[in-house]
Amino acid sequence: MSAETAAHEQHPAIAGILFDKDGTLLDYAKSWVPVNYELARIAARGDADLANRLLMACGMDPETGHVVADSLLAAGNTVEIAEGMVAAGSPYPFEELRALFDDLFSRSAAYAVPVADLAPFFADLKADGYRLGVASSDNETSIRETAKRFGFAESLDYVAGYDSGHGTKPGPGMVLGFCAATGLAPDQVVVVGDNNHDLHMGISAGAGLTVAVLTGTGSRQSLGDADHCLNDITELPALLASRRPAGA
Repeated sequence: MSAETAAHEQHPAIAGILFDKDGTLLDYAKSWVPVNYELARIAARGDADLANRLLMACGMDPETGHVVADSLLAAGNTVEIAEGMVAAGSPYPFEELRALFDDLFSRSAAYAVPVADLAPFFADLKADGYRLGVASSDNETSIRETAKRFGFAESLDYVAGYDSGHGTKPGPGMVLGFCAATGLAPDQVVVVGDNNHDLHMGISAGAGLTVAVLTGTGSRQSLGDADHCLNDITELPALLASRRPAGA
């Protein structure tokens, strides 16, 4: 057996790609920093000083807009962020605040900024034969609105939000749900994300490959558990092509 053949038997061909949304498909700073200011304003009932304290408690500097990698605002789902803000002093009851956040996040798709032209990006991957999905800590409605707005909804085989019944990151459920929906084994799937919740989700599910991107809140240092770290998703097709057996 040649070394090349052995390598490809050790690393099964990738047939499915599961993307995170925020910080991966969408530029985090341009898309979510303005939303973070608004959610803190809501949670503080308009009290500017409290809003700043809530932002800091959840990982964002209210002066600079910098979001700490793997903090609540970088990687948390709606439930976790609402819990964090209630714990930090928001006067809202948890369930009311969670509902307000879900509504805000669903509307935020209208203001999101993609990292690339997503419609042809997804269409090209689909044409190459990949099964495609999005797994986000956002709610499912927001993911679907984003896919519709940017023209890649028809390319998706699977969508999972924190409220879709597959569990939450960094647990393996969203990856295993993608596998169940597509008929793929976990080691045929690459998980692409911008923070460690995404990478650890892939690792815990036994994904064949984890790929980090630098369009979110992470850095090459903080994302050291990834198999590969790319500047953005546009570098992914070349990476996948480099792993294909010769002649495939």
